[in-house]
Amino acid sequence: MGSIPEKALGSTGKAIPLVGMGTAVYRSAPSETKDSVLHAIKVGYRHFDTASVYNSEKPLGEAIKKALQIGLINSRDELFVTSKLWGNNAHPHCVLPTLQQTLKNLELEYLDLYLIHWPLSMKPGNFEFPVKKEDLLPMDYASVWKDLEDCQKLGLTKAIGVSNFSSKKLDDLLRISTIPPAVNQVEMNPLWQQKKLREFCTEKGIHITAYSPLGARGTPWEVCLRWIYEQGVSVVVKSFNKERMKENLAIFDWELTAEDIQKIDQIQQFKGVPALEFISDEGPTGLSWSCGMRRFNSD
Repeated sequence: MGSIPEKALGSTGKAIPLVGMGTAVYRSAPSETKDSVLHAIKVGYRHFDTASVYNSEKPLGEAIKKALQIGLINSRDELFVTSKLWGNNAHPHCVLPTLQQTLKNLELEYLDLYLIHWPLSMKPGNFEFPVKKEDLLPMDYASVWKDLEDCQKLGLTKAIGVSNFSSKKLDDLLRISTIPPAVNQVEMNPLWQQKKLREFCTEKGIHITAYSPLGARGTPWEVCLRWIYEQGVSVVVKSFNKERMKENLAIFDWELTAEDIQKIDQIQQFKGVPALEFISDEGPTGLSWSCGMRRFNSD
């Protein structure tokens, strides 16, 4: 199988593989995560997406270490590793020690990409699900982002970015940033196409990575992945099924027909809102300051 196409991330000097493996599979044992990552490396994956909240950083790091030992890869530099800052540590002066802990978990010297997971903070130390309304706090964007910029300057991450940010929140962030976000990772699929957000990010030089790529019910998975690829967007897929891992990489040697594209353009849009699994019934959707969870990326 040929190598996965990549796309350069602005002026960072890094290139992100356009298909990556997600590790947010909460019910999986660490040993299963490790074995699945090893198999993914074997079949050609080079981008691995994790987060402090996924509890998959340690098994991912163990898999990378094992892959180096058995010769699946020659150096850590062959991989692109993304992790994310959860809201309980999205506070001034918490970012650096949190990233350092992530690197310790992964047994790595640096990340390729570090993202703010959601544009909100939570009470420091809170790490419970579902998240309670009273534990949610507005984020001090300027201070938190400055801390991420400092992490990049220290060489602890090659690039920094955000996840689940609307165009308005991105615009606010760009006004106060010295280093602009390289990536915005958001839900995107034929059922939730993010047209306005994609236009904004293209204009500002921000790359989009899609999660939940198979959100369109009844749409063949390969069509969903190919459609995302044809938008110039990278994608994170979550499957520990060995055959599906391989199939997810078989989207580069064919194209959608004009009829396929026309049908996809006509799909009624509906956001899947996977984040609501983390929010309690009295959660933030009705709060005036909140991120507008139900239509978070629409503005």
